[in-house]
Amino acid sequence: MKIFKIYWLLIIVFVIRLNVYSQNGTCWRSFRADEKLSGKTDIELYDSYKLLWTFKTEDAILSSPVVCKNRIFVGSNDGNIYSIFFDGKLDWKFYTETSVEAAPLFLDNSIIAGSLEGILYNIDSESGKLNWKYACDGQIAGAANWAYSKNQKRKLIFVGSYDFNVHCVNSSDGKLVWKYESDNFINGTPATDGKIAIFGGCDGFLHIVDIENGRHKGKIEIGSYIASSPVIEGNMAYFGSYDGDFYKVDLSSKEIVWSTKNIGAYMGAPAISKDFVVIGSNNKYLYCFSKKDGNLIWKFQTLQKIDSSPIITKKSVIVCSTDGRIYIIDILSGQKKWSYEIGSAIVSTPAVTEKFIIVGANDGNVYAFKGI
Repeated sequence: MKIFKIYWLLIIVFVIRLNVYSQNGTCWRSFRADEKLSGKTDIELYDSYKLLWTFKTEDAILSSPVVCKNRIFVGSNDGNIYSIFFDGKLDWKFYTETSVEAAPLFLDNSIIAGSLEGILYNIDSESGKLNWKYACDGQIAGAANWAYSKNQKRKLIFVGSYDFNVHCVNSSDGKLVWKYESDNFINGTPATDGKIAIFGGCDGFLHIVDIENGRHKGKIEIGSYIASSPVIEGNMAYFGSYDGDFYKVDLSSKEIVWSTKNIGAYMGAPAISKDFVVIGSNNKYLYCFSKKDGNLIWKFQTLQKIDSSPIITKKSVIVCSTDGRIYIIDILSGQKKWSYEIGSAIVSTPAVTEKFIIVGANDGNVYAFKGI
């Protein structure tokens, strides 16, 4: 009987841990929704949204916002990381001295984000005070990600840099745990399943490393820059290249399962659902492919290139374009359900909660929309 009680207690603790770190209706903790970078949420979008407010920074916003504890966190090219209340008023800002293009990560009441100076910052989300910082030797353009080390009994944070390395640091103090060197710039965010981390580089490979020690677990040659972030699902990964090819690869066999060729440069990350994978291209189209065989399900044309990463909800896809518009697309048909023009290019990926859509734009504004 005692063993039975302990067993159920462990299950309860595990479920609580999952709920703490997964997305929910009020929190959007990372720019791709989870550590696997799925870009998926079980939330369903409203049929229409109205603009509630805008918050002005002093330069373009390429960073993607995150949302938690009734606050919005986002970086700006004015060198600041901002905390904004849900009424559009400033909570605090933290000056990093150079542009912050990377999306923040919300973890353990901290905001973790890198700057183009190559500094990774850990900032207390309540006070805006610095907890620690870690210096790379090249700029940080992609968001940080994290995993729990079962062997070391601690959380690990990893981030890619233009110094060719993925750096893994201890979440509590920012001390280096390991770093893994590739042969060129690393622009995107590593995806992880808690055992391995995968990331693409400008060296033309998808790299696979052990999160515990950073040891090389294999790589898959693509032969073209991989500027965007991959998605990991089981033994499979999905990602696009700068040459306009999109791939599904088997991480166990290190082989390409299928690919689509010469569509248009991919800068944003894909989003996946049970049957589909969706990604935007620099050729102005949003593509929906079958996960099984890569066949095209539909494509949706915007007026300019798509650098933003799409989000898949229960029945819809939300994506932004450099044409200055936010689009909501039906996931099955590829037909537009709603759009809103803000008049400035959008590279930022939106944060999605039960009632709100939050996104930044190149005009330096954060835009908050409420469902109606």
